[in-house]
Amino acid sequence: MDKAAPPPKSPPLPPQETALHQDDATDEDENVKQLGDCSAVYLSLQDCLINSNRDWKSCQKEVQALKACNERRNNSKKK
Repeated sequence: MDKAAPPPKSPPLPPQETALHQDDATDEDENVKQLGDCSAVYLSLQDCLINSNRDWKSCQKEVQALKACNERRNNSKKK
């Protein structure tokens, strides 16, 4: 009689992270680095979009925060 193989073990779950993109601003991603002070706001928007299944309507607070940050950044460059 053949013994049935034990069921495969599922991979361990990753530890819960505080933010999905917490290290992205320090990675070599030049696009995020170019955002300067707005990179944290951008990453918050990305987290929201991931958590809401890409539902832009539910992330309007983050969208408006990024828009305001970019406007402040652009205005400070003009001076």
